[in-house]
Amino acid sequence: MKGFFKEFKQFIATGNMLELAIAVILGTAVKAVIDSFTKDIVMQFVAAVGGKRDFSKLVFTLNKAQIGYGSVITQLLNLVIVGFVLFVIIKAYNRMKSTPDAVPEAPAGPTEIELLAEIRDALKSRS
Repeated sequence: MKGFFKEFKQFIATGNMLELAIAVILGTAVKAVIDSFTKDIVMQFVAAVGGKRDFSKLVFTLNKAQIGYGSVITQLLNLVIVGFVLFVIIKAYNRMKSTPDAVPEAPAGPTEIELLAEIRDALKSRS
């Protein structure tokens, strides 16, 4: 049991845990911005075109049961927007990560055939 707690302590002490905590906090903040963007901008354009400002009240009735599908539409829009924002962030991160730290490739050494030819020539010159 001591080994388990020791491993857990090492896991918590690593930088990855701090990065994960920061990512969760930033993710929560980004979600709030995206929710506001969806509600206050995207849905207003949808309302201008479709006439409905709030989809959460859209329902259909089936055997006296009201099935709400409007909030699902809103959440699907949120999902698409969040996915797009994350895609853009990851693309930018990958571009930044790969460009500045590009290490020049080491010059290629002689091929195996060239080395064998050198050995052959050295053996010929010794005899």
